[in-house]
This record gives sequence, structure tokens and C-alpha cells, in this order.
Amino acid sequence: MSIVVQKFGGTSVADSTRIKNVANAVIREYNNGNQVVVVVSAMGKTTDYLVKLAGELAENPNHREMDMLLSTGEQVSIALLSMAIQAAGCPAISLLASQIGIITEGVHTKARILDIKTDKMKKHLDEGKIIVAAGFQGVTTDGEITTLGRGGSDTTAVALAAALKADRCDIYTDVDAIYTADPRQVPAASRLDTISYSEMLELARVGAKVLHPRSVETAKQYNVPLRLRSSFNLDDPGTLVIGDDKMEIYRPVTGVAADLKQVRIAVLRVPDQPGIAAKIFSSLAADNISVDMIIQSLEEGNLNNIAFTVNDSDLKGAINVLERVKLDINAGEVVVDGNIAKVSLVGAGMVDRPGIAAGMFEAMAEAGINIKMIATSEIKISCLVDKDQAEEAIRSIHRKFDLDAKVEMQK
Repeated sequence: MSIVVQKFGGTSVADSTRIKNVANAVIREYNNGNQVVVVVSAMGKTTDYLVKLAGELAENPNHREMDMLLSTGEQVSIALLSMAIQAAGCPAISLLASQIGIITEGVHTKARILDIKTDKMKKHLDEGKIIVAAGFQGVTTDGEITTLGRGGSDTTAVALAAALKADRCDIYTDVDAIYTADPRQVPAASRLDTISYSEMLELARVGAKVLHPRSVETAKQYNVPLRLRSSFNLDDPGTLVIGDDKMEIYRPVTGVAADLKQVRIAVLRVPDQPGIAAKIFSSLAADNISVDMIIQSLEEGNLNNIAFTVNDSDLKGAINVLERVKLDINAGEVVVDGNIAKVSLVGAGMVDRPGIAAGMFEAMAEAGINIKMIATSEIKISCLVDKDQAEEAIRSIHRKFDLDAKVEMQK
């Protein structure tokens, strides 16, 4: 008997009508003869509401208490979905991460999963029950509640699929597939039937919101067959995310995305000495702050300016760290530019393919868009631009590489 893991996001369980629809989708999979584990997020905008409420009480809420607060959202949704499945005549049981045994590191608000206990889940599955599991949350070895970061329910679903050696993991959402760009920004975007783990991981990291980056990372690591599907059209196969070795590279680029949640920080007049950069970035890492694009420029004399980007949710924490560090390293002021966006072009076919970067830069030049920073990897080129020019940049690049055209796979 096959094990199938399904995941439904907050919009899919936003009210009782939608919860019943999800119950029907779960039961449909169960009636196909599969053992089913379904992972759900908090209802609708519950998490946003709880974050707002916490912000009204404390300027910088304690991270442990935030995890305690935000983990309650999933408890509500799993209980309600279990009731709906039971009312429809199928056996179901709701389980929190602590009841399953989803063990994480002791980092609040951004914990990573270390281990998943499967004995309890397998027992319930063998008894014929549908498991309704809380996404987004975990527990440390000493019983502390943690959360996996926003979008972490995707990660929960893929991690459970990997631990149970599931036949597949279906991520249901309010979009029907993965596209070459966000159709709301680029109406001519093309739908993708398949995409590689590597390409999807890069797109997720640079702003595509359809899948959480860590979920794709986990799927790639454990070779979990991952499919993004519509929760409103159960017959639509969606987009299959598969191993790079199963992809036939037939076009140089796959998609374009923009991340409007980036902030550029510059530490000015940094002494040009060994170990200074390490001091800056190790201090940020110690506060669990991830850094993206980095550039160092030489100023007059024996001084450098070091600029980099962080997610805007980490801005306050980063500034607090840097204000301390600049005194230790005898640097100048810390400058913030919030009017930026990161625009990225992704494609496994761009490896060793000349002209891709030139084409991207030409597209933005033709649109009159100035580039502030550039970063590259084997399958990605990212540029910082002014925030109000991000959508035009995406559309220009999309046209330049004919991503709106239907490209047939070579036989």
C-alpha cells in the first residue's frame, strides 16, 4: 500500500466550507487505496493576526513566546479537519509535532528538523487512520516548542514524506502550477509541467512563493517526488518537481522571479585587514541572520565598504549586531537601503551557455533600469534594482528570453 503525503495551506482551510473541500480531497486519496498523511497550515490569515497581536504588546517579542503563540494556529486547523474527515465517515486522528516526534534544533522561529519519529505514525496508518499533522512546528529534545519559519508547513510535509518513504508528496495551494514568472506580474508567463529540484530551489530562494525553499531542499536531498497542485481543481496534475538527472535540458532558462523583501546594508570605511569580514558575518550568523548578495569595494586609503542584502524581517536584528561590531572593528556608519528588489534569472541550461548574462543586462538596459549589484551561480543570475522597477525588469527579461513562447522538449 502506497503512502501519500498531502499538504494544504492556510487559504485552503480558511473556513468551514474550504475545510470540507480539503476533507473530500483527502478522502478521495484514501479511497484510492493509499495510506494518507495530510499536513495543514493555520487557517487563513491566523498567523498574520497573531504576529500583529504580539507586535501590539511588545516591540521585539521574545522568540520562545512567539513560537508558543504561533504554534497554536495549526492545532486549531488539524482538529477541525480531523472532525470533517470523521464526519464524512473516515477514521482520522490529529497530531501535533510533539505527539509525532518532529525533533528540531533549539533555535526559535527558524528551527531546522533533526529527526522524525515514525513509529506512532506507522501504527495509526496500519490501523487504517488518516493522519492530520500540524505543519510549521517542532519540538526540541527537552520539550521546547519551535517553529520552522514562515512557509514551514511545506517543509514539514516533505520531511514527513522522506521519513515515511512516501511514494509522493503533493503540495496543494491556490495556484494550479509553477510558471516561468508570477502570472500576476507577467500575464504571458508559461506553465511548467516539470522543473528540476535545483531550478525550483533557486526560484524559491529568489522570490517565487509557490514552494518554501527548505521544502525543495529536503525533497532534493531525499529524492522525494514533489508535485505542486491546485486545491480547487483536484484533477489538475500541476507541476512535478524531479531530480536533475531526470530532466532533459532543452532551454537555457526556466524562470524569472523578484524578491521585494530584500534590504541592502552597507558598512562603510571598514579597515582592509585580515579577519574583518569574518568578524562581521560570523556575528550576523551567531544571531541566525542569513546574508545573501555581498560586494566589497575599495575606498580611499586602506579602507573598504562592504555591502550585502538580508531579508527585511532580519533588518532590526542585523542593525543591532552591526552597531556593536562596527565599534569592535573601528568601522564607519551602517547605511540601509530599503528601496531595492532582487531580480533573478534561473535555468539549469545556462551552465556554460554564453550570452545569458549579456541578454539579461541588455533587457534591463533597454528598459532603462539601472543595476545596483550583481551575483551569479551556475544556474542563477541576480541583480539588485530599485523596487519600483522590479516588475518592469521581470517583464523585460521574460520577453528577452522568449519565456512566454511555448517551447517543445526536444526528442
